[in-house]
Amino acid sequence: MTALVTPAPRRVRARRLVAGNLVARLGALVSLAAATVLVARAGGPDMVGAFTLLRVLPGLAGVVAAAGLPGAAPFFLGTRSADPRLRPTLVALTWLGATAAAAGWLALTPALRLVFFQSWGASMVAAAAAAVFTQLFVAVGKALLQGSGDLPGANAAIVGEEAAFLPLYLALLPFGVGVWTMLWALVAADVAVALVIAVRLHRVGFFAGWGRPSHRLGRRICGYGWRGQLGGILALVNLRLDVAVLGALAGPATLGVYAVASKYAELLRLPGQAFNYVLYPAFAARDGRDARARTRALLAPAAGLTALAAIPLALAAGTLLPLVYGAGFRGAVVPVWILLGGLIGEGVAGVITAYFYGVGRPGLSSLAVGIGVAVTVAGDLLLIPRHGAVGAAVASSIAYLLTVATLLACFGMTPRTRPAGPDPEDLTPKE
Repeated sequence: MTALVTPAPRRVRARRLVAGNLVARLGALVSLAAATVLVARAGGPDMVGAFTLLRVLPGLAGVVAAAGLPGAAPFFLGTRSADPRLRPTLVALTWLGATAAAAGWLALTPALRLVFFQSWGASMVAAAAAAVFTQLFVAVGKALLQGSGDLPGANAAIVGEEAAFLPLYLALLPFGVGVWTMLWALVAADVAVALVIAVRLHRVGFFAGWGRPSHRLGRRICGYGWRGQLGGILALVNLRLDVAVLGALAGPATLGVYAVASKYAELLRLPGQAFNYVLYPAFAARDGRDARARTRALLAPAAGLTALAAIPLALAAGTLLPLVYGAGFRGAVVPVWILLGGLIGEGVAGVITAYFYGVGRPGLSSLAVGIGVAVTVAGDLLLIPRHGAVGAAVASSIAYLLTVATLLACFGMTPRTRPAGPDPEDLTPKE
């Protein structure tokens, strides 16, 4: 009987890939922290707020307009890479999504200014549509590298996305320190990283042997992307809902303490994110039974790695947080410990989510995260009024653990083979 265990050379390569992605994510965090400090020194808290908004909102607009294309691309590159229509369809969807997102941003400029950018002029808010357009190319480009098997290139893009801003912003500072300078530095960084990604894609043959884009295939890609994107949006809600409720019910001082605790504890999510990033395209390129066997084999190592990573984070919190943020943040230590306990299953979640995406069932991940969101809402409303930041941490931790339990239950109930593929007519390149 053939053993369902990953061979040693494959295990070593997988460990190296996960380690490489983890290092890239840490490098991106360091670059982002350095950029935030630089922006803060140049323009103060208002500029940091503008920097945060310009990093988050344009990217979110692009991914939504493109129907979750960055999440769908690796699956289709892994399952039907030989289809000559696939790659031009992915590129066409990127251009369409970027154009639609930028046009939508321009149309919503008055509302965006009213809600998010009240201190900006209308022309500046409208100009941010350029960042909406360029950021989608970076997001999709990283996914194309990931799905094409160029994980070192994808890791370089993850770091480059954050690191490229620093030298460009410094180069533009002599022309001014306002939001305009920051905006054009962000756009220029996106363009630079997108061009480097295009060169990497050319090297792996992404642009060779193209056919014509396919409307039918595009609809399939968008349908898959939306199922996965729902889970991504819900996950973001689950991560940030406690912050919003805490701010409304407990006040800014308690919120500040909890925000520090939450950001610190979320470092424990990095191993799970690395597992997910590396395994998703690998599972998509394999038979469903093999993907399932590899998932089972990796659950224990993923859980062990996350547990080991939690120990130094927990031990360092009592000294590090007051040292870095001040004595007023000692109250963040207990919430950190509670949140780390809830995030202990993130390694397992990363592996199972990669499996669901790889076998074409992203909706199951969205289902699990949705259950977690419901628990977060109930727990926040019940616990925050009495227990403040500690109550928010308890509610979030329960939600995280329940999400992992739901993922495990769904994994145990899913069939061992990939869902039925496209119909024969769809496989025929008629378009």
